[in-house]
Amino acid sequence: MANARKYIALNPDLYDYVVAHGKNADSLLEELAGETAQLGRISGMQISAEQGNFMGLLATAIGARAAVEVGTFTGYSSICVARALPADGRLLCCDVSEEWTSIARRYWERAGLSGKITLKLAPAADTLRALPSDHMFDFAFIDADKTGYRFYYEEILRRTRIGGLILFDNVLWNGAVADPADQSEDTRAIRELNDFLVTDPRVDTVLLPIADGLTVCRKR
Repeated sequence: MANARKYIALNPDLYDYVVAHGKNADSLLEELAGETAQLGRISGMQISAEQGNFMGLLATAIGARAAVEVGTFTGYSSICVARALPADGRLLCCDVSEEWTSIARRYWERAGLSGKITLKLAPAADTLRALPSDHMFDFAFIDADKTGYRFYYEEILRRTRIGGLILFDNVLWNGAVADPADQSEDTRAIRELNDFLVTDPRVDTVLLPIADGLTVCRKR
């Protein structure tokens, strides 16, 4: 029997209800979101409040101590993840923008998280490739250039402990992944990654319609 199509379309009122009933209120993150919004259209790169909350819950649930983020932007997701780590936990952030991460640095300091976070301003491929082979992660979030997703995945997966989680953002790409007429490079990269992950025997995978789509992979 085919699976029932069980879902609900969100309108603004229902979305506001979802956010209001998920313990997503946080004055520091709200201030960061407001400052990021002033950057204009590029602010759409920031994750949503409920996504950040969900990511923090996942990191806490698996007892993550070592995490990596590819694509930090202004720091919203890194705060959510770093807060979920224990006092001696560490988050490695990979980004190439001094401008955007300078905002993140200010908010990390205000959140008391600077001691947990290491920022590498360089192409993430170079940063990941240079890590020692025994450098292990419990939790990873990939939210950077879409054509690089598969490379980041392979580099991180081999450094992820059994039971660790790897998350990918923007896997629905504003719906373009289901539009065969869209053959842009980014769309094809995400579509190919989605097709690959669902068949990869090294991980258990679920794609969730959170924000612009969030895939969660658990290493077997």
